[in-house]
Amino acid sequence: MSQTEHERELIDRVVNGDENALAELFSKHRDRLWRMVNFRMDPRLHGRVDADDVLQEAWLSVVQRIDHFLSDASRSIFVWFRLITGQTMIDIHRRHLGTQKRNAAMEFSINRGWSSESTSFSLSFHLLGHLTSPTQAALREELSEQLKAALASMNEIDREVLALRHFEQLSNRETAQILGISDQAASDRYMRALGRLKGVLSALPGFLDQ
Repeated sequence: MSQTEHERELIDRVVNGDENALAELFSKHRDRLWRMVNFRMDPRLHGRVDADDVLQEAWLSVVQRIDHFLSDASRSIFVWFRLITGQTMIDIHRRHLGTQKRNAAMEFSINRGWSSESTSFSLSFHLLGHLTSPTQAALREELSEQLKAALASMNEIDREVLALRHFEQLSNRETAQILGISDQAASDRYMRALGRLKGVLSALPGFLDQ
């Protein structure tokens, strides 16, 4: 049985009320969901909440809200898991940061996904993650501002495609489903965004020397 056929069989079991099959599906996609949480989490929560905490809470929400998936079980269950996990992340951010919350640049919309500014912030944070020593702190701050400005100049959807494909490691089809565009458009936008990113990074003084 192929991987796709096995997943279809598990989904059929979920439709028939088998929670063990649901748990197997969630476990199957856990690593991919972990990448999303790690990429999107507000740095202020690092050391206070880890990705496994988010996924544990997301799993409980999946069990409670499975009827939402069953209303249209033909869609990608991974994309649905990702939506639930994203909503869980927002709840956790608000709970732990209190009145600080995530600023407007880091907000998430249930219907539209992560905001453009949030994606830019996450891209910048992870692209500069290799600059960790005290002597690199000033350079990181300087490059961060330049990189965020450069990313802000990119097309919003291209930037999101880049985050989904390159950092979350989603397939082209999953990316297209999440953004509501065709497979071909997702592919074209990814290649364009990747080329644009390489151009952005090469233009940052000192970045490629680190």
